[in-house]
Amino acid sequence: MATSRLPGFYNLSLTERLDRLAQASGLDPDDLAPFQTPGGLTVELADSMIENVIGTHNLPLGIALNFIVNGREVLVPMAIEEPSVVAGASFMAKLARAGGGFHAETDPPQMIGQIQVLGAPDLEAARAALQREKETLLAEASAVDPVLKRLGGGARDLEVRLLRETPIGEFLVVHLIYDVRDAMGANAVNTACERLAPRIEALTGGRVHLRILSNLADRRLARARVRIPPSALAFESAGVHYAGEDVRDGVIAAWAFAAADPYRAATHNKGIMNGVDAVVIATGNDWRAVEAGAHAYAARSGRYTSLSTWGRDEEGNLVGELEMPLAVGIVGGATRSHPTARAALKLMGVRTARELAEIIVSVGLAQNLAALRALATEGIQRGHMSLHARQVAIAAGARGELIEKVAAQMVAEGTVRPDRAEAILRQLQQADS
Repeated sequence: MATSRLPGFYNLSLTERLDRLAQASGLDPDDLAPFQTPGGLTVELADSMIENVIGTHNLPLGIALNFIVNGREVLVPMAIEEPSVVAGASFMAKLARAGGGFHAETDPPQMIGQIQVLGAPDLEAARAALQREKETLLAEASAVDPVLKRLGGGARDLEVRLLRETPIGEFLVVHLIYDVRDAMGANAVNTACERLAPRIEALTGGRVHLRILSNLADRRLARARVRIPPSALAFESAGVHYAGEDVRDGVIAAWAFAAADPYRAATHNKGIMNGVDAVVIATGNDWRAVEAGAHAYAARSGRYTSLSTWGRDEEGNLVGELEMPLAVGIVGGATRSHPTARAALKLMGVRTARELAEIIVSVGLAQNLAALRALATEGIQRGHMSLHARQVAIAAGARGELIEKVAAQMVAEGTVRPDRAEAILRQLQQADS
């Protein structure tokens, strides 16, 4: 039976970790081989994906452990260069197990295509004409992709907006609501918008200008919830005991800061996206689109605020929820062409794009809790700096066993700086010579 609980995983060698991952997931080691193939992507394959290729660029790929999402154990690949993110998400997922893990849901995979109509002589008459012909327009849009239609996707609705106060005066915007099934959906939506343009011009007497999907995918929201009893939140660090109730209340107070202040909310939401983006990148999805949608959604009220909410229930448990747009796919684009992305999806065992989104939003909530818990207790630097020290040691020239020795001494001194790393490294090298 697959499990995401792999105690001591970080102590294993790289080869041992891959073997242990294969055992835990029930996959053949060959299925996971792209994770340890340099880059997972050949230069030849990269050359067919984008323009002017000269090579590939790698990120560390880690596995977030301990996740239970909707009752299913999940091993989550995360591609990220920042220390403490994978560890933080894994540890919060371990705490979440005490409350049954994460419970997530998603809306149907509906994307919005926007068609800008300029120069219509009568905007109200144009809107009425489009509404009268809505069913015909939807049928034409659905015919663009017969395969998607056969799978249950296609055009779902047509909305007409009138933008009165713009830098160029009034104009119409037509929103095409399109179900893209297991794709991210950009190509299908953009093609459908372009197909409708001539018909919309004829109906409105105007000129279609832009025809493009919106990354504010607020018809395609993902939500995750978690409940953690205070007993699971209690811990000791550096001789200080943190009671579970105090940790709970500290997390809620830290969230309240982000809910009320956009300066704090920006960093708060960045922490959420540390988890979200890492999984989006690992699976070959468009992290820029996800970022754009998330931050636009955070400002939907006219004031930028927290994407998550935290509080306590009647039993005194810490409860959290994250809601955000998540337009991700498991078919098409890099999700199919990139070997590491294919391996990542296989490792997670996802069968639909909605299931993938449910895992991603759960990771975002876990990472949010990791940051809030650290900020509300021992401070963000304690755990982060021990991991950051290794990067500083490597940048100073340390290799092999010297990396850990240099990092450990900097952490013990409370001074993690490049100049100090270089000095410690020289001392160690001289002592060994």
